[in-house]
Amino acid sequence: MLLTITTTHRPATDLGYLLVKHPGRLQSFEVSGGTAHVFYPEAGEDRCTAALLLDADPAAARGAKGPGKGPDTFTLRQHVNDRPYAASSLLAVALGRVLRTALRGDSRDRPELAATPIPLELRIPALRCKGDAATFFEPLGWTVEAAPIPLDAAHPEWGPSRYVDLTLRGTMRLADTLNHVYVLLPVLDDAKHYWVSSDEVEKLIRAGTGWLAEHPAKGVIARRYLAHRTSLTNEALSRLSDVEPDADSVIERAPRPESLAALRRAAVVRQLAEAGASRVLDLGCGPGALLGELIRDRRFTEIVGADVSTVSLEMAARRLRLDRLPDRQRARIRLLQTALTYRDDRLRGYDAAVLMEVVEHVDPPRLPALAAGVFGHAAPRTVVVTTPNVEYNVRYPGLEHGRMRHHDHRFEWDRAQFGAWCDDVAARYGYTVTRHGIGEEDLEVGTSTQMAVFKK
Repeated sequence: MLLTITTTHRPATDLGYLLVKHPGRLQSFEVSGGTAHVFYPEAGEDRCTAALLLDADPAAARGAKGPGKGPDTFTLRQHVNDRPYAASSLLAVALGRVLRTALRGDSRDRPELAATPIPLELRIPALRCKGDAATFFEPLGWTVEAAPIPLDAAHPEWGPSRYVDLTLRGTMRLADTLNHVYVLLPVLDDAKHYWVSSDEVEKLIRAGTGWLAEHPAKGVIARRYLAHRTSLTNEALSRLSDVEPDADSVIERAPRPESLAALRRAAVVRQLAEAGASRVLDLGCGPGALLGELIRDRRFTEIVGADVSTVSLEMAARRLRLDRLPDRQRARIRLLQTALTYRDDRLRGYDAAVLMEVVEHVDPPRLPALAAGVFGHAAPRTVVVTTPNVEYNVRYPGLEHGRMRHHDHRFEWDRAQFGAWCDDVAARYGYTVTRHGIGEEDLEVGTSTQMAVFKK
């Protein structure tokens, strides 16, 4: 199976620096399922093409069906299949192994070029394709040609096969390009050759950074990439929902600033540190994005993640790798299943509590109960609350007028509404409150996220 990458950037041979593979040499690598070869069919100043050829072993390529299961007992199948010839997850694995540095966007010799969009053409002459390749690649800025391959050229009446000759053309960073292909090859094939475990969620999130969260087909991509395993798909989509819509065009592939989700977590941790908190509650912790930040900071000696959803708590446990943490680290963190609209004595006595992107998921008639449970009963010295600023939604081109940022939001407040709620809660439960913005400030509509810090 074959993948070629061509550029007309001058000098085109700089492609070798980006791939960390010399244009004058044939290089071979042993990979899962066969041998991968990298070579350059052409290497000139005006045009350069690199080829990744995977010579797959049909027997090795058939893969096991599950953890601990041995080879397919139908021995003929190892020889009668398309795995050695059609691009699939086998080629994606080889790409990840052989072009790992390029996938990360690292280049010791040409760092500026690695961060620069350049003209690229990718071709995969034989790709098993379930669905329309354009559905997956066009939203990323690619011009797509997917020529169907006939079932039998001698019998055109038999129609096309399930394979296409795929060509992609666009101008973008090479690292983005390789990550698109790394994820979408097995998605189009829709049949991974190896057992899919929870580690695949991490691979998907990592390779999808900067593009998958806003992709219109992200649900299908996650489901297929994770071999239709519902629990893993839900975990991936939940983690992707941590990423806010990006005000930049999806077609723009220049290096992006730190995500709003990361800025939000950093702002919350900063407030907790300034408050001198060491024992912290993450209320409505979801799959554990903030918990991961807290456990890395030794100032926080006791951390509790609380959520009503047991599924979210299981995701958080996997994300934090609780079963692998050293005993000393593991003793710092607990996960609790609880509803924030009820009083829970286990939440009393802590220095600080965080409600990060939580209140907007609560039905408005239940907000007084949440306030009573958190501010009245648990009553930590400091409470940090973040929530979307609905006024900023007009700055997101992909967000239709009147539509909320997440399907599970019950409401989204403007700045005046959030301020009124904060003032009421502070007066009712004996706190002072200050409000802050998170993200770039717009003179007309404020910041994307609004934050309140309550102190006893």
